[in-house]
Amino acid sequence: MANVSIKFNNKEFLLSCEDGQEEQLEELLIQINQKFNHLKNDLGNLGENKLLLITAVKIMDEYYETKKKVDQKKDELRDLSNKFKELKSLIYAYKDTKEDEINKLNLDHQNFKKEIENNQKKYEKLIEDATNEISNFVEKSKLENRSQ
Repeated sequence: MANVSIKFNNKEFLLSCEDGQEEQLEELLIQINQKFNHLKNDLGNLGENKLLLITAVKIMDEYYETKKKVDQKKDELRDLSNKFKELKSLIYAYKDTKEDEINKLNLDHQNFKKEIENNQKKYEKLIEDATNEISNFVEKSKLENRSQ
C-alpha cells in the first residue's frame, strides 16, 4: 500500500491507496478540492460538514448524469450494432440472390448457345438437303431434255 499526503480545505491528510494509484488519487483529490472551494466561494462558509455534503451530492449528481449518458450511448451502440447485423444479413441475402441470378443467367446462356449450335446444324443440313434436291432436279431435267 502506498501513502499519499494531500491538502484539503487547508488541512493535511494522509491517505492510503494501491501501489501505482498514487497519481490517480492525487488527481481525484484535486478535482474534489476544486469543487469544494468553488462551492465555498459561491455559497459562503456554511460549515465544513455541510459544504462536504453539498460537494458529495454535486459529485454524485455529475456521476449519475455521466452514467445516464454512458448508458444511453450503450443503448445507441447496441441499436447501431443490431442495425449493422440486420444490414449485414440483408447484404448476404442480396449477394446470395445475385449469385443465384448469375448462375441462372449462365445456365440460360449455355442453353441458348447449345440451341444456336443445334439450329445452325439444322440450317446447314437444310441448306445441304435443299442443294441436293436442286442438284437432283437439275440432273433429272437434263436427262429429260436429252431423252426428248
